[in-house]
Amino acid sequence: MSALARWCFRHRLLVIGIWAALLVALALPYATLGTSYSDAFSLPGLESSKAQARLQASEPQQSGDSDQIVVHVRRDGSIRDAAVRQKVTSMLDRVAALPSVTSVTSMYGPTGAPRISKDGRTAYATVTFDAQAERIPAADVTRVIDTARAARDADLQVELGGQAISLAAEDKAQGTEAIGLVAAGIILFVAFGSLLGMLLPLLVAIAALGAGLLAVGLTSHVMTLGTDAPTVAALIGLGVGIDYALFIVTRYRTGLRNGLTPEEAAVRALNTSGRAVVFAGLTVVTALLGLLVLRIGPLTGMGISAATAVLATVIAAVTLLPALLGLFGGRLLNRRQRRAVATRNAGTVHPGTVHPPLNTQRHATARPRGRWAERVERHRTLFTLAALLVVTVLSLPALSLRLGTSDAGNDPKGTTTRAAYDLLAQGFGPGSNGPLVLVAQLSAPSDAPALNRLISAVRSTPGVASATAEPVTAKTGLSVIDVVPTSAPQDEATSTLITHLRKDVVPAAERGSGLTVYVGGTTAASGDLADLLADKLPLFLGVIVGLGCLLLMVAFRSILVPLTAAAMNLLASAASFGVVVAVFQWGWGSELLGLGKAGPVEAELPVIMLAILFGLSMDYQVFLVSRMHEEWEHTRDNHHAIRIGQAETGRLINAAALIMMCVFTAFVFGGRRVIAEYGVGLAAAVAIDAFVLRTVLVPSLMHLLGRANWWLPAWLERILPRVSIEGTPSREPVPVVPVPAGAARAERTADPHHTGVATTTGRPAVVSPPSRPAPPLRQDSTPRAPKSVAVAYLWWFFLGLFGTHHFYLGRTGRGLLHLCTLGICGLGWLADALTLPHQVRSANARVALQDVVPRADATAGPALNDSVH
Repeated sequence: MSALARWCFRHRLLVIGIWAALLVALALPYATLGTSYSDAFSLPGLESSKAQARLQASEPQQSGDSDQIVVHVRRDGSIRDAAVRQKVTSMLDRVAALPSVTSVTSMYGPTGAPRISKDGRTAYATVTFDAQAERIPAADVTRVIDTARAARDADLQVELGGQAISLAAEDKAQGTEAIGLVAAGIILFVAFGSLLGMLLPLLVAIAALGAGLLAVGLTSHVMTLGTDAPTVAALIGLGVGIDYALFIVTRYRTGLRNGLTPEEAAVRALNTSGRAVVFAGLTVVTALLGLLVLRIGPLTGMGISAATAVLATVIAAVTLLPALLGLFGGRLLNRRQRRAVATRNAGTVHPGTVHPPLNTQRHATARPRGRWAERVERHRTLFTLAALLVVTVLSLPALSLRLGTSDAGNDPKGTTTRAAYDLLAQGFGPGSNGPLVLVAQLSAPSDAPALNRLISAVRSTPGVASATAEPVTAKTGLSVIDVVPTSAPQDEATSTLITHLRKDVVPAAERGSGLTVYVGGTTAASGDLADLLADKLPLFLGVIVGLGCLLLMVAFRSILVPLTAAAMNLLASAASFGVVVAVFQWGWGSELLGLGKAGPVEAELPVIMLAILFGLSMDYQVFLVSRMHEEWEHTRDNHHAIRIGQAETGRLINAAALIMMCVFTAFVFGGRRVIAEYGVGLAAAVAIDAFVLRTVLVPSLMHLLGRANWWLPAWLERILPRVSIEGTPSREPVPVVPVPAGAARAERTADPHHTGVATTTGRPAVVSPPSRPAPPLRQDSTPRAPKSVAVAYLWWFFLGLFGTHHFYLGRTGRGLLHLCTLGICGLGWLADALTLPHQVRSANARVALQDVVPRADATAGPALNDSVH
């Protein structure tokens, strides 16, 4: 990592030019080809998919999306009045002539009587398009909306509803990413006190997000990506992009304030915090790619889109950011900090020489964060119980979680879809907004009596308001039955009705005949998706928890640290689900936020949120525990390591969490309920994770567990690859210029705010003060066990795209190369399958040589090892 950072720093203009060329290369085909997002998906084997497939194959003209034009007479009068009829009929004729419209079924036709309410003041016409909603050009749907609403006047209200209309309305929703960027900029300015320090993380995040979203847009031409995919990618990419740059810039500024040259500060920042960023990004990508195990098209596309955005932010953080650091140099410090550094280095001879700085650990524990860490240590049992109580209370609403699909009744007030929904519910009952579609296939004319029995049985079923059957098509033997429930589409009673029809009513009618019936429609398809995701949730959870634990076990050489992280992630997820249920399902404040009334939680939200949350939570776990682990390696004092790690990383984690909360909350105000659910859930999860779990519960629990935190069985220690998140301590001697006694005394009594703050995941490069004896350097005198070809192939097979087999063989450089390029786009990973035995033999020969010939630096001073990072 240090070689990459040094090269990018020295060739900064070239790196910036490469990034500019990359953005242009992606933007040109994006501008030419556009995007091809589609919400079309199929659930193979499920009944609603079979009904849609049968209908599309036999009656393609009926398989297109059907939307409604709802008309309502405001004052005394009737839809049947001559003036109203003439105006509405003229409008419907104009709509029927528009592109993408197959037919318009009027309420004034021979079969139009059921389309007029009993009081005669509300009626609806059905507009049938030539394709499903996601495949209809948005411009054509907009023409339908504008043409229909042109007939409105003071006495006649015209509204539109349906899936195509809703998608067109969502396309007009305003993006709110700028709000999150402004809020993040304010937090960064407060944290750094420097305009450049504020702008740098934002520039890196914007460049990475631009590259990621352009790549996602182009990917939509080669695979199915839903319309929500780029928004979710922007949501997660923007948050982690700013945070990753924040961690590295903070470490860079710390190096500058401790006297390092800009180049050495950048190299040190990338070799420490940069490694943690790469590892944290890997955990996020792994969790998001866990969506592939569900094998559901839109969710797979969403996972790939978000993973692409996160991967772009990681690459930008380790390439573009050091180049920008080289461009701005020491100007990332404010004037006061630059003056303090200049004063401290006034007597130095060598550039980059580090004076004996203040004892960072002593100052870290003397500040409010340190005092809080000591308080957590003293009252660890009390704090553990208090944090668990808070999380438990927030999680209670999640017990009533009901998955489904929100309908137009959850749209904000004032939208045409919400108005159409309310008018239909008032005039025809709530079930008219989501009729079920029974597709009956007759194998022979003799099945007609069975079909009649089915229609009669459906009409007499409790919960059914009406059932209307279309005539049997002579050519295909297909009949379509429209069933209107008495309950709204998102009500639990409607789900119960669908189950009753499928398990009881339909099988009874099919018995003894060749009749085949499928219960479909949008409402049934939504329920099928919710059931499918609920069935696959344990598998998905097991995959992401297992992979996350494996990665943390490799990083921290511990059993309990990964298990603790997994438990914390589950707690944060449960609490965030509780907040989502309270706001959206119970309706606590959803109307105030402009998100419509209460309704079920989107079926896909749990799996997507779990993937994102496990990645983000692992980020904070990595940055927190890596500092603890570093101190544990030096001191072997568990309480001391936890206290120092919490004191030095707490402020940065909280600042990063505030930035993410602002970014996620900004998406709530975009006017789209689904995205708002993600925004509220993720913002709540980050707040709980950073301010309750990582600040209170994790350190207090680790204090209770004691030295067991760092236990790892010997056999597991031998087979796990070694990956250094924080890099190896520098063993190069740091020249120190003698400082006059007066200056030394002044420096020892200087204000800590003027001499540097130890933050993020490690300490700045310092020389250990004489008053603190350094712990002995641990050395292993026994020969190391040879690497196994079988174990190497296991790492290659399961996580080879991320380079874990190279880490296992002790080749960190090649591992990082594979990590940043996903196995060099797969080709390098495939080549390793053939050359892996040779690589293992070479690694064993290298290990044997190192065991025979000790390294020249094996006897480096232990004090230097303890204090230089």
